[in-house]
Amino acid sequence: MSDRYEYSSEEEVRDTTAQRPHVVILGAGATLASFPEGDRNGAKLPLMNNLIEVVGLSPILRRYGISAPPGANFEDIYSELYQLGADAKVLREIEAQIEGYFSALQLPDHATIYDKLVLSLREKDLIATFNWDPFLYQACYRNRQVARLPHVVYLHGSVAIGYCMEHRKKGSRLGQCSVCHEPLTRSRLLYPIADKNYTSDPFISAEWSGLKAYLRDAFVLTFFGYGAPTSDAAAIALMKGAWGDVEQRELEQTEIVDIKEEDELTKSWEPFIHTHHYDIARSFDESWLGKHPRRTIEAACQQILEAKFIDENPAPQGLALLDLQKWYQELAAFEDQPEAG
Repeated sequence: MSDRYEYSSEEEVRDTTAQRPHVVILGAGATLASFPEGDRNGAKLPLMNNLIEVVGLSPILRRYGISAPPGANFEDIYSELYQLGADAKVLREIEAQIEGYFSALQLPDHATIYDKLVLSLREKDLIATFNWDPFLYQACYRNRQVARLPHVVYLHGSVAIGYCMEHRKKGSRLGQCSVCHEPLTRSRLLYPIADKNYTSDPFISAEWSGLKAYLRDAFVLTFFGYGAPTSDAAAIALMKGAWGDVEQRELEQTEIVDIKEEDELTKSWEPFIHTHHYDIARSFDESWLGKHPRRTIEAACQQILEAKFIDENPAPQGLALLDLQKWYQELAAFEDQPEAG
């Protein structure tokens, strides 16, 4: 077969011509898949259907006479309390317990999927997370010297993040604004109520504005472990509005990284899928990110627009963190070459 029908991994490594972003949307399933054994100290990563037990909310609920049977969905319990106008004190105690639990979580010392995730995207790309945990921030922090990393927005806030709205700066919640040197304000956590207002909090509103801007120009959109909960209809509507009419997205590619059945996933994400322009990946390693790190858009364009057969260029499996960082650093070096591509 002629070379003009092929796109080798060597060509991919040297090709840094893509300008359009890859947008990745993270949900709780991404964190659970990334840390099946828990955090550095073995602390479990909760989902909504076990958050009450894992985070230790049962004693608080019992103290206020609130029934929560084993396996009760925290989303349902909290939403009902909120809608019924529960005592503000119980809500504050619940929220403080959650924030305390998540704030204590620490990234394991070994290489994780989150390390691969942040290193597999470039500065032109964006990760948007619905998760409260600090892992994404911690992964960005410990890989910040390896390569230029993607932008990150925290759609429901994060226990790791603080901000200065006056100077549009954000960073560690324990840090200071780089302009005024005032302590950063802790980002508010948005809790699972049916009628979330994404515009009332200035930080959350700014984060959503960032996501919408990137979505409008994205060529590949990946949903990683995000289940599109019915309680977050507002979030889906905002993302759909930015993605636009699916009939006008006939070239773009939508990817879903999830273990659910394909029919269920395509039904959930139908408003973001143009005909056959979608992929289902069962793990990070099977995704565009895992197979074509830092070159996802270049590879997608070659396959979709140029109809070429493309090779894969995954990071080697089983590397220690320092070795993994070195591998990505060597890949990123091509991005600084003027004649790259």
